[in-house]
Amino acid sequence: MEFEPVIGLEIHAQLKTDTKIFCGCSTAFGAAPNTQTCPVCLGLPGVLPVLNRSVVEFALRMALATGCTVARESRFARKNYFYPDLPKGYQISMYELPIAEHGRVDVPVDGALLPVRIRRIHMEEDAGKLTHDPDRPFSRVDLNRAGVPLIEIVSEPDLHTPAAAGAYLRQLRSIVRYLQICDGNLEEGSFRCDANVSIRPMGATELGTRAELKNLNSFRFVERAIEHEIGRQKEILRDGGAVVQETRLWDAAAGRSVSMRGKEEAHDYRYFPDPDLLPLVIDAGWIERVRGELPELPDARRKRFVAVHGLPDYDAGVLTSERELADYFERCLQAHPHPKTVSNWVMGPLLGLLNAQGTGIERSPIPAGELAGLLALVERGAISAKTAKTVFDEMAATGRTAEAIVAAQGLAQISDAGALDRVVDDVMARNPSEVAAYRGGKAKLMGFFVGEVMKATRGQANPKTVNEILRNKLQF
Repeated sequence: MEFEPVIGLEIHAQLKTDTKIFCGCSTAFGAAPNTQTCPVCLGLPGVLPVLNRSVVEFALRMALATGCTVARESRFARKNYFYPDLPKGYQISMYELPIAEHGRVDVPVDGALLPVRIRRIHMEEDAGKLTHDPDRPFSRVDLNRAGVPLIEIVSEPDLHTPAAAGAYLRQLRSIVRYLQICDGNLEEGSFRCDANVSIRPMGATELGTRAELKNLNSFRFVERAIEHEIGRQKEILRDGGAVVQETRLWDAAAGRSVSMRGKEEAHDYRYFPDPDLLPLVIDAGWIERVRGELPELPDARRKRFVAVHGLPDYDAGVLTSERELADYFERCLQAHPHPKTVSNWVMGPLLGLLNAQGTGIERSPIPAGELAGLLALVERGAISAKTAKTVFDEMAATGRTAEAIVAAQGLAQISDAGALDRVVDDVMARNPSEVAAYRGGKAKLMGFFVGEVMKATRGQANPKTVNEILRNKLQF
């Protein structure tokens, strides 16, 4: 029997507010354990939460960017469960009345756009962090993260392959970064994903029993974990067994998932409206103000790069995947208006350099204007494309401009026909048999002569001029 995987993702995005969702404690990452806490986020008796307005603003940005309907009135609820990293014994979240519902994101998959529906977006507080000692039977709890604001973005089960799930996750990360509401750092846990995976017989419409996968902290792990879970469920069903609804923990080192606990349903959490928080009422004016302040989003920017700059769709997709990368490209383009040339250099040498350094475009050692200056030297024939790569590496290492490096190292391209004429004569004089062979019909030897001239000039000869001189001289 053939099976169809059905996948839905629950994505938690930590919001980039300065303070927590219901108190004034800092949200800065990396502080000493339990130093960013107060009676409110510690859940001490007699304290009351106060909603952070910026959290609502950031949630609105995401809702509008994904085409969701914003609720004019929403409510916070208490999600009750007991765990050491949850000091109150409940988490303040949203249940029956979330802030937004019924959105959609179009995800590029295999050269086409896959529409993925968003069921809901809601706000909630994060829990603390447990660190389990590998050598001794106890755990440590750090409550700095307790009360840090999150939005949870819940998709409909519209995904059917691990690759599609990875593409959707990348698309959502790109959007939250464009909106500047989340840094999207999977490794630090500020952008987290749980995957709900089930399979059903091909052509069936009823959903199968699902398992939830946790501990997915990279795009690669998300795709690998989903692929493994699909295979695990297929094997169970083909052996005549039944898939159990449960939560499973992904073990990246072992490349497999392990059972963590039975999957909870909503009634297990005993949701009820939080009596300490009033209903959240959002007026139309606030919604429209946020809508008017939205930036150009990645999909719209990609389409503009194709339509206006004439870039291939692939180039446009890479360049708009990060807001800072797209900004860099356009700053460079302002100074050097040759889109494909700029695209090739940004996607090739520049991203290669940044990947090797393990850094992002925002910390590029070569500013956009300086890269444009290098490309201008190539454009007007001052240096060759090969020399430009050498200059690029020197710019990255020293921080000097392209013009300064070319002047200091004598790298300017030789375009003077008289000077090159003498070099060509010398090359032909030293290679009479090759000259005779070329004149006898071996046209491929042109590459040999060009190479010899380039070698004699340390790569500084203008290739176009060299080719013209050689063609004229080799005819006789």
